Amino acid sequence: MQTTKWTKIEDVLFNTFNTIFMIMLVIITLYPFANTIAVSFNEGYDTIRGGIYLWPRKFTLQNYRAVVATGTIYHAFYISLMKTVLCTVLGVFFSTMLAYTLSRKEYVFRKMITTVLVITMYFSAGLIPGYLLIKYLGLLNNFWVYVFPSLISAFNVIVIRTYIGTLPESLVESAKIDGAGDFRIFLQIIFPLCKPVLATVALFIAVGAWNSWFDTFLYAPAKQSLSTIQYELMKLLASTTATNTDPALRAGALQGSEEISKAMVTPASIRAAITIVAATPILIVYPFLQKYFVIGLNVGSVKE
Repeated sequence: MQTTKWTKIEDVLFNTFNTIFMIMLVIITLYPFANTIAVSFNEGYDTIRGGIYLWPRKFTLQNYRAVVATGTIYHAFYISLMKTVLCTVLGVFFSTMLAYTLSRKEYVFRKMITTVLVITMYFSAGLIPGYLLIKYLGLLNNFWVYVFPSLISAFNVIVIRTYIGTLPESLVESAKIDGAGDFRIFLQIIFPLCKPVLATVALFIAVGAWNSWFDTFLYAPAKQSLSTIQYELMKLLASTTATNTDPALRAGALQGSEEISKAMVTPASIRAAITIVAATPILIVYPFLQKYFVIGLNVGSVKE
């Protein structure tokens, strides 16, 4: 009876401590995002005073108006959306196809190709050779420069191949006995069974493609029709920083001119608005993939 009593006390203490710890962890995790939302809806020069926590002190939509004021952000959003969708769909398909090939024991070059892929994860040619390669391929100022270089990721291939290795070999053997070829086995058996890991990889690719702006800066800076939303937001932040260094504007705002202070945005406020605009699409997609994302992260953690 004594042992049972202490066991119950220990369980209660553990559950209490665990609950308090998780609540604190949630607060620490969510506070920066909640603070960013509050700053994004607060007047720019009022934000400089500080003291903005979970609620805007002087509510305004001026920061978001400044984001959409250029008019180019809508087309840039479309380009980013098409880029993200194509990179995700094609990247998942081709990475899975290569991963399935490397998982087959009868493929004699699988170890050599896997070694080459792993080496590329640690060493790269560098920025200049990569730029020259894109140039020689004729992809400069071309939409497909966003897609082709990201079709295959060594890390994603390794993750998917590890997951395929956990599938029963008897599935493939049975399909071959029934006369199915490798491509049919891949499409009708392997690909559907890889849904958890594919959702995880798709989220990795989508986030990377959506958040990327450096590829636009390198390969398509002179073609406005290929500008992405991240690149447009980066330019807006840079122009806002330059504008707000004007001594006359700063003096007028800081002296209390209500019209000027309401119309002006600051780097801190515009950065917060840009963060919310850029993060919202991913936040909308993530709940639909969360279930598979958690399962995919456990790939290879349990061996039977």
